[in-house]
Amino acid sequence: MMESSEVPARVLVVAHKTAATQPLLDAVRERAQRGPAKFTLLVPNPAHGLHKVVDPEDLGADEARTVLDTAMPKLSDAAGAQVEGMVGDADPVAAVDDAVNLHGFDEIIISTLSPRVSRWLRLDLPSKVSGLGLPVTTVTPADEP
Repeated sequence: MMESSEVPARVLVVAHKTAATQPLLDAVRERAQRGPAKFTLLVPNPAHGLHKVVDPEDLGADEARTVLDTAMPKLSDAAGAQVEGMVGDADPVAAVDDAVNLHGFDEIIISTLSPRVSRWLRLDLPSKVSGLGLPVTTVTPADEP
């Protein structure tokens, strides 16, 4: 049996469109099974402006809240514990930076759309975030046919 005095790792889950998708829920469940962890879901608050129409990853702040409201119960279920939620900067790199600096996370799970459509992967978010020196897991859904 594990020592209950073990400090849970603080895991930052960065997601938007994919916050309630099965690959991410599986990743959270698997991480929770590996050892004590406390999860926080960060939804970067999307940019507004002209490109909003053509970019499927851009949503409004109220939509970021909706993402949290939809995803947190599912993620909490997968984690076996209450998942915290927060809305971050429109720039996902800045959002992660802020979260790590303010709350001191130990590891990061990034969930994005598939490489074909993901703006975050085009921004090279996973490697920029790994520059913070924390272990980063990237979860992408299988491409839908």
